Amino acid sequence: MMDDYLVRIGKLIRDARQHRGWTQTQLAEALGTSQSAVNRIERGNQNISLEMIARIGEALDSEIVSLGYAGPMHLRVVGGRRLSGSIDVKTSKNACVALLCASLLNKGRTTLRRVARIEEVYRLLEVLNSIGVRTRWINDGVDLEIVPPAALDMDAIDADAARRTRSIIMFLGPLLHRLDHFKLPYAGGCDLGTRTIEPHMIALRRFGLDITATEGLYHAEVETGVSPGRPIVLTERGDTVTENALLAAARHDGATVIRNASSNYMVQDLCFFLEALGVRVEGIGTTTLTVHGIPHIDVDVDYSPSEDPVEAMSLLAAAVVTESELTVKRVPIEFLEIELAVLEEMGLDHDRSAEYSADNGRTRLVDLTVRPSKLEAPIDKIHPMPFPGLNIDNVPFFAAIAAAAQGKTLIHDWVYDNRAIYLTDLNRLGGRLQLLDPHRVLVEGPTRWRAAEMMCPPALRPAVVVLLAMMAAEGTSVLRNVYVINRGYEELAERLNSVGAQIETFRDI
Repeated sequence: MMDDYLVRIGKLIRDARQHRGWTQTQLAEALGTSQSAVNRIERGNQNISLEMIARIGEALDSEIVSLGYAGPMHLRVVGGRRLSGSIDVKTSKNACVALLCASLLNKGRTTLRRVARIEEVYRLLEVLNSIGVRTRWINDGVDLEIVPPAALDMDAIDADAARRTRSIIMFLGPLLHRLDHFKLPYAGGCDLGTRTIEPHMIALRRFGLDITATEGLYHAEVETGVSPGRPIVLTERGDTVTENALLAAARHDGATVIRNASSNYMVQDLCFFLEALGVRVEGIGTTTLTVHGIPHIDVDVDYSPSEDPVEAMSLLAAAVVTESELTVKRVPIEFLEIELAVLEEMGLDHDRSAEYSADNGRTRLVDLTVRPSKLEAPIDKIHPMPFPGLNIDNVPFFAAIAAAAQGKTLIHDWVYDNRAIYLTDLNRLGGRLQLLDPHRVLVEGPTRWRAAEMMCPPALRPAVVVLLAMMAAEGTSVLRNVYVINRGYEELAERLNSVGAQIETFRDI
């Protein structure tokens, strides 16, 4: 019966592919797999998940094949299992989305190595494709090739995809050099409360960009010939605002000084990429950047973004809450040193390898081995600061870690309006978290986690924190509608399963 089902599904896929006029190789490239795998699927000789059927349906734009995509994806977690072995950190999500936006600066071919295959990247690719940029996965779906058109068709922009990612805001910097006027949909992404784009506008006005917002769109007008006459001082040391200023400065003819700049990991990766394009950037890793722009960039560039320190922190937290011994490999240590210092004070037993270079030749990596530890609550509160402080995106993981420690920990997430509120979802799993106000939560440990069924929080990092707690809880938990996790993590469930977790993806049919 199963074989007959697979044969029928395979015929549907073959017919849809042929109707689209694609070869098996073209479909394989779209899926990031091999032609031989597509051939086995079409012959009914390979088991195929609903998730793969959904991806094939989306690639072929076939409603018949996509019938399995009936609803959101969920996770079923059998908790209380110890992790073991080693796991590699994937490339940085935030660096990859910045580099996709930066590819608009280049008239030549851009090849990005080991790009994170996540929903945030897919949404940006949909936007890029809709305005005429050609993209394709190469080398068995590991790398991404980007070829721009002679002229962008902004009237054809995929507004739905654009509204599902806040990264669309970083189109402003590159586009102001290509177009005198254009429209962009409002930025979306995680539900983290009101986040003004005014710091972006303050920086980009210095390059002649004027924005008005009406009916869900940013209307951009560019006054050509406008040049920053003095250093640009950012009103917030934010990552995306720094990136937008860098993108605007990259093709500005002359030197642009950016002060109060973020020096965080994704900003540094963007600077390294700009240097590969021929743009000279002074002060990388500091809060003052000097960009020597090039009016015309037309080069074939090949670049490898570095690993993701926030994913590394996620994996370290998974080991801590499940009381496991786990080696996390390819950790960008420069961007986790504060977090590790805090964890050491809490009593974390770990060691690290000698440093080695990432594929970009610049970022320092180590392998970290974490062991089961008796943790004590930190004396001071946990709170984020711009790099080199504790990373804003790593704060939620300390909620799960603090819940495993003896004593009370105050977590102050001052950056976002309501992210701390989502951390109290851990109470459904046995946590003892007291919300003091929308930015502060008091965590009491240690915790005896218990299984539960619940909806995924609408914010990426709190959602992963809930998943980690479910992994620690004895019994079977269900986390529903995990699209937000897929926005920022590539095959997280499968990779955690490879080191001993038991997580199943499923959909309601």
